[in-house]
This record gives sequence, structure tokens and C-alpha cells, in this order.
Amino acid sequence: MSAPKRQIIFPRFYKNPEVYIWIAGLLFLAFSNPFDHSYTICPVKLISGYSCPGCGLGHSISFALRGDWEHSFAEHWFGIPALGIILFRIFRLLRQN
Repeated sequence: MSAPKRQIIFPRFYKNPEVYIWIAGLLFLAFSNPFDHSYTICPVKLISGYSCPGCGLGHSISFALRGDWEHSFAEHWFGIPALGIILFRIFRLLRQN
């Protein structure tokens, strides 16, 4: 498909792809299992084996999306505020379009 046709079919994506990246990330966290600690994308933990200050943030957001505030706060204290900031950013980007 040529570029002009793609821009006609997905005009908002070409206007601001950031909103779709944030939504895709939240959907991934919403459908992932927060109790599964077998995977990580943290380069610090992959290289050294030690947790970095941000480790657990994804699990925390995943718990918060499910409404499990207790587990969310236990995983990482900044998960709930981070979710609020991300949702605020998504709504601002959607309102700009």
C-alpha cells in the first residue's frame, strides 16, 4: 500500500502516532498476567540480575488496571500515579486531534 493511501486510511496515526503507542502499551499491560514474574525487559536486571528502581512498575500498572490497589502499591509505589499520568497524556493527545 502506498504512503498516500495509508494516510487516507489511518489519518490520525500519521498525525500523532504517540497516542497509539501509549494505548498499545496499556492494552499489553491490561492483558498480561501481573503475577507472572518470569519475564523482564529491564536491561539492568537482564545484565546484572539486580532490580533497578523502576522494576515492578509494569506489574504495578497491570494490577492498577485490574483495580487491585493493594498489590499495585506493593509492586511499586509509583504505579498508580504513573497510570494517571499516562491516561492524562492519552486524553490530551486525543483532544488535540
